[in-house]
Order: sequence, then structure tokens, then C-alpha cells
Amino acid sequence: MIQQARQTAQVLNEALPYIQRLSGKTVVIKYGGNAMVDAPLRESFARNVVLLKHVGVAPVVVHGGGPQIGELLEQLGKESRFVQGMRVTDAQTMDIVEMVLGGQVNKAIVAQINKVGGRAVGLTGKDGGLLRARPMRLTGKDAGVDLGQVGEVESIDPTLVHLLAGGDFIPVIAPIGVDADGLAFNINADLAACKIATVLGAEKLLLLTNTPGVLDGEGELLTALYAGDVKTLIEAGTIAGGMLPKVRCALDALDTNVATATILDGRVANAVLLELFTDAGIGTQIRAGSSG
Repeated sequence: MIQQARQTAQVLNEALPYIQRLSGKTVVIKYGGNAMVDAPLRESFARNVVLLKHVGVAPVVVHGGGPQIGELLEQLGKESRFVQGMRVTDAQTMDIVEMVLGGQVNKAIVAQINKVGGRAVGLTGKDGGLLRARPMRLTGKDAGVDLGQVGEVESIDPTLVHLLAGGDFIPVIAPIGVDADGLAFNINADLAACKIATVLGAEKLLLLTNTPGVLDGEGELLTALYAGDVKTLIEAGTIAGGMLPKVRCALDALDTNVATATILDGRVANAVLLELFTDAGIGTQIRAGSSG
């Protein structure tokens, strides 16, 4: 018992300088993958976010929900079609996206955070004019393909998020945007999180994934990278596939005023605390600049 108490005290002492450094700062967390569907990981994530709030950090959660959308579409007999990783979204599919993302998934996350002592508030990009969207246009071999109501972020009004995050509340955002005419658009959660982190001037951007982070050519985890290193790895083909859009999002955020972006394994319990408050960290942290 005494030994366990000593280990706890050691952990808290290790966390102290990180807590001091992040107190008063904003951390944007993209939440998805296994961390969102596995019950113990859902509770772990919620407790991590509440703890951040209680030690003076302002967490802002942006979540996905692709598997849940796909499952409901399958139940309704509607086939999912993807182009360059984007779900082709006609008007009927958009209704499902809004119902699942803005309703089912968003409210479940809010309820989980509130259950463990937080004060979460669910939002979509429609609330307070948060996310203004425009249709996404593909380039390359898929140029001209109509994705329907798939959007990209045109502009962000962070007023409502500032009001909530600056108070006692934890904003939980579903990445649904609207255009000038009020038409809804389905926005990739990674893209939305990166844009929101940029506008909020977040100290850190965390992208939870179902992989350990960025891997080298031998499959080993790269724990720290500079933006220049990432660009070299992309050109060499070491970073490819599903990791590409995540690292490109991270680079875009770093090009503005976000200090660091980390791609980390959401399948690990307490991943957020391990990354933010321990010496070892977890995942791949990317900083602006070049190692050379």
C-alpha cells in the first residue's frame, strides 16, 4: 500500500511542470476510432478530459463517427461509397450524418464526460455560426467527382467556443458545417480539429488514431519529428495511406500558431494524460521547423 502511494506521488510530481506549463492554455483533441467505441476507453478518455479542465487546461473535443454512420446506413440498406477517403454524401446520407454525429454520438460523449464530473456542452458547426463550409473539390485523377454534401472549412467563428471553454464548460464539437444558404455539409473530423486548433490558437493539437503514431521504414515508432522531417518522409513514401491526411493536417496547424501536434494511439488507456503529463509521452509529436 505504501509503495503504491509512493508511486502515485512520484507520478504527480512528474506531472506538475507539465500542468504548470499548460495551465490557461487550450488543447484541441480529435476523438475517434477505438477510443470512442470501447467502453473502458470511453470512460478513460472522459476522465482525462475532466482532469485537464480541473487543473486549468481548456480542452476542446472534436469527434468523428464514421463507423457509426456506416452501420446505420447499412441497416437502412444504403451502400457507403468513398472517394479519397471521403464518404460520398447525398441529401439522404447527410440526414443520417446529422442524426448520428450531431445527435447520437455527440450526446453520448457529452453524457460520458458529465457522468464523471465534467460540464460538457455538445455543439455542431451550425451552432453560433461556428463552422462555415463550402463544397470540397477533389484534385488529381478524381477531379470532377461530385462528393455531394462533403465540405471543407471556409471560415470559423470561435465566439461560442471561447465563451464555453473560457468558463466551466468543455465544448464537444460534431464536424457539421453550413454554407451561406444554410445547407449542411459533412466535414472530416481531422480537418475540422486542425482548423479549430488554428483559430483558437491552441497550445497543442492531439489526433487520436488506431495506430501508435508515425512509423519509420522498419515499422518503428517515431516519437518526435519536425515539420521538415515529415515532408521528407512523405516524399520518400514512408508516410503514406491513411496517415497522410493526418500529418498534413498537423503541418497546416503548425504553419499557423499551434505549438505542437501529436498523433497518438487512442487504443491506449489514459492516452491523453500520458502524452500531456509524462516525460515519456506517447505517439508522435510534431513541431514546426526542421531538425537540420
